[in-house]
Amino acid sequence: MAGKRFILGFILSLTLVVFSWPVVQQAQASCGAVTCFVVIGSQQQVPQAGLLTVNAIYNYTPMRLLDGTNGVIPAVDQASRQMILDHHQETRTITQQATLDLNYGLTERFGLQLTIPYVWRTHKHIDGLGEEGANGEGESTNFSSDGIGDLRVGLKYNVLPTLRSMVVLGFGVYLPSGNIHAHDSANLVMESPTQLGRGQVGLNPTIYQTYELIPHRLNQFASASYRHTFRNNDGYQFGDEYMLNAGLNVVATSWLILTGQVNYRYLVHDNFSSSLSRSATPADGAGFPGVPVEIDPIIKDRAVPTTGSTYYAFSPGFQVGLGQLIESSWTNMTSVYFFAQIPFERDSNNSLAQGTSYIFGLTRSFQMTNPS
Repeated sequence: MAGKRFILGFILSLTLVVFSWPVVQQAQASCGAVTCFVVIGSQQQVPQAGLLTVNAIYNYTPMRLLDGTNGVIPAVDQASRQMILDHHQETRTITQQATLDLNYGLTERFGLQLTIPYVWRTHKHIDGLGEEGANGEGESTNFSSDGIGDLRVGLKYNVLPTLRSMVVLGFGVYLPSGNIHAHDSANLVMESPTQLGRGQVGLNPTIYQTYELIPHRLNQFASASYRHTFRNNDGYQFGDEYMLNAGLNVVATSWLILTGQVNYRYLVHDNFSSSLSRSATPADGAGFPGVPVEIDPIIKDRAVPTTGSTYYAFSPGFQVGLGQLIESSWTNMTSVYFFAQIPFERDSNNSLAQGTSYIFGLTRSFQMTNPS
């Protein structure tokens, strides 16, 4: 009974945070790139001792401008440590990511997790507003890069292992393995938010909870996570990230599970150690088009005004247990799943916003040692 009260209290608290957060925090949108996110139980749970659970996941995340926005944002020039207001006009970003996620049960309660992402990213914007072109209209610039992203290593502990419930606390560390110096079509280093990695270590505590409302038929789940990334050597620091998720799993047949979940993400402003300028405008007379107009030459920490975002989505999906559908050594302890992440509220603040995204995955478990 005490465990049930704890779970219900946790769910209520999570719900209150989700729906009260926008009142407390005023969000502004991110430029650059994000990836879609959903709760996958085999990623969050602690496998039994000696069991290795492997997730192979592919996700496709498009970003575009919302109606009524023009996508004009600042430039972040890491080489000269200069932020130039109203210098870019965003067009689109597409991120594809293939992730290998490994979970191993060290004991019945402790688990080790390693996440290895491989990222393909394309980005397009109009660069040099007020500076390039006969009328200061700028020039179309493309960016494309692919490679290993930032690795994540984590440790998880199952606090409440019972027949019907589970509470898992986790702590992960992001390692700066992703490239942060890829070049655009003009052979200039692209800005930090579009690079494959963040360039510095990140800390990532998590909590995951699940409870069987109807044994073997219906269960609910919830999760929360936080990420803090330190400032990189280019003077750029990615804003803190808060994610909350909650949903239900319905066992339709022995081999089919239907899932629905609500996902929430809040990103704090990024910060850049730089001087401050603005793009030239027709009001500058003979100086237009021309070099940016200096506002403050002092290099100091500044919030990047069009970073940070608020994002709500509903993600329906399903999981097929191949071992229950077809009995064979190839399908044993194997399942496939699919999710569509559909946004229903976004704060894009005149920049790119994440569109409907898709996730495909395969999970397979291997018993590495004989259970005692």
